[in-house]
Order: sequence, then C-alpha cells, then structure tokens
Amino acid sequence: MDAAVGRAWRATRHLLVGAALSIACYVMLGLILLGLAATLLVVGAGLLPETVQTVRRFASFERRRVAARAGEGVPEAYLPLTGPLAERLRHATTDPATYRDLRWVLAQLLYGLILSYLALILWVPAVLVDGIWCGVLGRRPVVLPVFDVLADLSCSWSRALLQPPPGADLVQRVEQLTATRAGAVAAHGAELRRIERDLHDGAQARLVALSMRIGLAKRAYERDPEAARKLLDDAQDQAEQALAELRHVVRGIHPPVLTDRGLDGAVRALAASSGLSVDVSADGVADGPRAPAAVEAAAYFVVAEALTNAAKHSGATRAEVELARTPMKLRVLVRDHGCGGADESAGSGLLGVRRRVAALDGRVSLTSPVGGPTEIEVELPCAW
Repeated sequence: MDAAVGRAWRATRHLLVGAALSIACYVMLGLILLGLAATLLVVGAGLLPETVQTVRRFASFERRRVAARAGEGVPEAYLPLTGPLAERLRHATTDPATYRDLRWVLAQLLYGLILSYLALILWVPAVLVDGIWCGVLGRRPVVLPVFDVLADLSCSWSRALLQPPPGADLVQRVEQLTATRAGAVAAHGAELRRIERDLHDGAQARLVALSMRIGLAKRAYERDPEAARKLLDDAQDQAEQALAELRHVVRGIHPPVLTDRGLDGAVRALAASSGLSVDVSADGVADGPRAPAAVEAAAYFVVAEALTNAAKHSGATRAEVELARTPMKLRVLVRDHGCGGADESAGSGLLGVRRRVAALDGRVSLTSPVGGPTEIEVELPCAW
C-alpha cells in the first residue's frame, strides 16, 4: 500500500508541476501577443525572437519532464535564433518547430490544469477506497493507479505535441553540411595558398638559382673549367635543397611516412621529432585493415598541429598521444602538460584542425584551462 501511495504521489507531483507550467503558459501567451504587436509596430521587432526563445525554454523544460517520467526523451529541432535581427525574425516566424511549441502552449493551458484538478479531487476518495479495499479483501490497490494513468496521459500528449516536424532533422543536417562545406572550401583555399607560398618561396627560388648557375657554368666551361666546376658544385647543392623543399611541400599534402608506415608508425615518428617527451598509445589502430587515406591524413595533421602548438606555446616538456579504434570511428587524443589557456582565435592553427575534421564529418573537443593541461580530442567517422 505504501509503495502504491508513493507512486500516486509522484504522479500527482508531476501533474501539479504541469499545472504550474499551465499558469506560466498564460504569461507566455501574453508575451507572444505583445511580441507580435511590437513587431508590427517595427520599433519592438527585437522582442519577438526573445519571446520565441523563452517559449523554447519552457518547451525544453517539458521535454525534460517527459523524459524523466517516460525514460525516453523528445528530440529538439530548432532553427538558431542568432545573427542579425532580420535573420532572427525570419527563423522565429518560419521555423515549423515554433508553431508546434505554440500549439503545445495552447493545449497545456487546458490539459495541464484539468488533469491536475482531477488528481487533487480524486486523492481523498482514492486513499479511502483503496484503504478499505486492502483492509477488507487484502488485495492490491485498485484506484491509486489512476494517478499514474493521468500522469502518463499528460506525458503522451506533450510528447505528441512537441515532436519535431517531419524532415526537421534533414533540414538541420543540410544546414550542418552547408556549414561544413563552407569550412572545407575555406580550408582547401588556405591549403592551396600555403602550397603556392611554399613553392614560390622555397623550391621555385632554388630552381631559379639552379638554372642560373648551370647557365653560368656552361659559359665558363671553355675558358675557366675550375670556375665552371665550382658553379656546378653550387648547382648540385641548390638541386638538393630544392628537392628538400619539394619533399617538405609533399609532406604537407600527404606525408609519405603515412603510406610507408601507417598511422601508428607515422605518429610515433612525429612524436620522436617533436622536441617533447611524448608517450604514444595506439589501441587496435595497427590491427586489421587500415583507415581510409583521408582519415589517416586528418588524424596525422591533428597530432602534428597539437604537438607543434604544445612545443611552441604551452611550455610543456611532455605530452601523450592516444589513438583508439572503435567499430565506426577513429579517436585521437593529444594531451600536453603545459600552461593551458589555448585560444582558437589567436591563430594557433586549431581553426584549421576544426575545418579539416569537419570536412570528414568528425568532431573536435578542446579543453584548455589556465594552468593546463590542454586536451584536444577528435573523433573521425571511419569504415575500417
């Protein structure tokens, strides 16, 4: 009996919170009307997006209540209310989820109060009837479960009203892919400019100097063989330096060490040349089929950028690199024990890391409190 009363009380408490939410919906309805009026008068156009954002917060609160009782959440699918005022107004008035929230506000005004009133009215007779039933017949309660029915009914109505509109996840996915494509295009353009700059300032300059020395050696060959030999020696040095510059450019596009040694070996070679004491662990990465070349290259450049930043900016002397293979992902974690405080807006190359990973539909997480440590965690989708 006590357990049944406890369940009934929890269900009633859920309904009473719903009643309080219904009262708040009256206030929200007034705010919505005020926001619409202010928008029509132009001078208060900024009020409507803020009102819609408030409605979203209340709807999110109801989603959490439904999830807590039913054990299954209700997904959200909203257009962002950020950016210029015109864009916020457009998203606030054209987002289908906004109208679903308004529909829930109007419905909550009714069923939230009605169901809570029913629960309060039924409490005394329910306890009396069940007490008599159990005392006389020794059977389980027959009336108290009605409160669970009322609370579950409230949850089911809220879930039905707050479900995202059909195709909302597809719209969000299109927006995400649009932003990802823009980032990939920007990263590609920056990479092309870097390659052009490296070729122009490095290999091209070496090759021009090489051509000049060979020309001078040809003219000096007949009259001054010793001078010609010196010029040819200089030309050979220039050719070797040009080759080194070209290898550097090629490593920036796709490091040959990845092809030769795989991701595990390439990262260990990178760690050995970083100037830090780096511990590398690779959980299953070297076992079985290799990851696609684009995924390996992205993981390699993430490690390279993170270790470079650690050596240049953090003051760290040691770091750890963890590579982990899961059935559908490649996980990369780089941790340095430096001063922390990494700032993506300070030109540290982290923006390039985000763009490179986003182009593969991956995820980047940066944690860098002041005082350290700094952790960069990357997850890359990977069909092994």
